[in-house]
Amino acid sequence: MERPNQGWAGDISDLWTHEGWIYLAVVIDLYSRKVVGWSVSHRINSRLACDALQMAIWTRRPEEGVIFHSDRGVQYASHEFRRLLKANGILGSMSRKGDCWDNSVVESFFGKLKSERVHWRNYQTRSEARADVVEYITMRYNSLRVHSYLGYLSPDEFERRGQLAQAA
Repeated sequence: MERPNQGWAGDISDLWTHEGWIYLAVVIDLYSRKVVGWSVSHRINSRLACDALQMAIWTRRPEEGVIFHSDRGVQYASHEFRRLLKANGILGSMSRKGDCWDNSVVESFFGKLKSERVHWRNYQTRSEARADVVEYITMRYNSLRVHSYLGYLSPDEFERRGQLAQAA
């Protein structure tokens, strides 16, 4: 990707708390690896995926033509999700059956989240887990965590430098 909002990828993962499971849906901009949308719920349904996508749309305000890549999960294949894509001029793309490499950027994020944060925690409540995950995304992953793919810059810094280069 040559600039932000050309391609996004999304997926859902689960996290355990003493109150039961919660589910995290994320949308990642493939240009900068920045998490641009997320949603957390105790239900894994199409609303979870739609809320994460809606957040990305609100925060990024993309032009028509963004490609959104996901797996073939029922949340992403739902009529509700497909309508949201169409209403915002976003093109849906789904992995081939059994091809886990198509969504590796999002899987990598979930791996980092769990190894750097979640596995070191013992969440008592869903609310505690939700707050901790949002803090990780906003205060660590997007703003501080460097990526070799980005020349050892954080997603926020990579986007800032890209904007400066375009302005020059």
